[in-house]
Amino acid sequence: MNRDLWLLALCQGLFLTNNVAFIAINGLVGLSLAPFGWMATLPVMGYVVGGALSTPLVAKTQSRFGRRTSFQIGLGVAVVSAGVAAWAIVDKNFWLLITATVVAGYYSANGQLYRFAAAELVAAPHRERAVSLVLAGGLLGAIAGPNLAARSRSLLEAPFAGAYLILALVALVAMALMAFVRFPAHRAISTSGPGSGRPLTEIMRQPVFAVACASAALGYGVMNLLMAATPLAMQQCGLSFDDAALVLEWHVIGMFAPGFFTGGWIKRFGALRVMGVGVALNLACIVVALSGVQLHQFTVALFLLGVGWNLLFTGSTTLSMGAYRPEEKDRAQAAINFCVFAVMAVTSFASGALVSTHGWSMLNWGSLIPVGMTAGALAWLALRLRSVQS
Repeated sequence: MNRDLWLLALCQGLFLTNNVAFIAINGLVGLSLAPFGWMATLPVMGYVVGGALSTPLVAKTQSRFGRRTSFQIGLGVAVVSAGVAAWAIVDKNFWLLITATVVAGYYSANGQLYRFAAAELVAAPHRERAVSLVLAGGLLGAIAGPNLAARSRSLLEAPFAGAYLILALVALVAMALMAFVRFPAHRAISTSGPGSGRPLTEIMRQPVFAVACASAALGYGVMNLLMAATPLAMQQCGLSFDDAALVLEWHVIGMFAPGFFTGGWIKRFGALRVMGVGVALNLACIVVALSGVQLHQFTVALFLLGVGWNLLFTGSTTLSMGAYRPEEKDRAQAAINFCVFAVMAVTSFASGALVSTHGWSMLNWGSLIPVGMTAGALAWLALRLRSVQS
């Protein structure tokens, strides 16, 4: 770890503070303002749809202005969107809240690139550990996000309006930290002509890149499907918001605590094996979730889900880095993030609709589909690589 990685890890933690707080409160605020109950998670969906729509623009901004300037623009958008969301609650305007979360997606699309930027701050042999250690900065979000949401919900007369204003302050702190991160000197890369790299379609046709992209998207999709529904499901089961905040805290600890070790595991055992363990933990999460709806069952299930996500997401990030050249990084990383956000958009809507109409158990049974697809993709790539090596 060097000074710049520590600062970037702190920015990652503040980014996850924003994300976790959004997940914790957006569904409940949406439920209080939405015309119909099944629309409760539309603000959560708006956040990820905004991220998906922003990925091409973020890629162009990164290519033209470099890491630091692009990240600072994203943080500025976070400040503005959080302020608009607070006003939407005060005004009891459901559609303005959705607009604010869609705009906030631009910040999310930027924040998803912190892990790739981490690999550029160290020598090539250490990039796996750099990625996992910066992701481990999300532990700050694990503690701060749920507690911020729980303790600031009554800060103003309108419930949770104060939480959004605190999130604006969190983004301002991140802007100050980001100003001190020394990224490698930026050189604008032409998107056409000699030296611009391969077309995106050619990059995406590579089996390694395709599986890395699919695993990142499906792993994030399963995590989002269950996490976004958890506060609503716990409310249906008679558990309090403080209980939901505790469950989300342990979930996000599971997401980022392994980051101190995941890089070393990938270096020792290989990305595919580590990702396979992530799939197994997703299955274990579903088994525990189906066993009952007590507080300890929600807590254990969501913790296992978080650890499984970490192994899948860190592994897929590392796996993808071997499939594109430096001059291709902006378009390749944007493609991965677009796929992640697209799947998250579907699961954000599906989580609210399914848990409201069919319940927590049916939601978990349905999540077996993307888990099975991820397992199949990893097995296919492992067999393909083994046949090529032999």
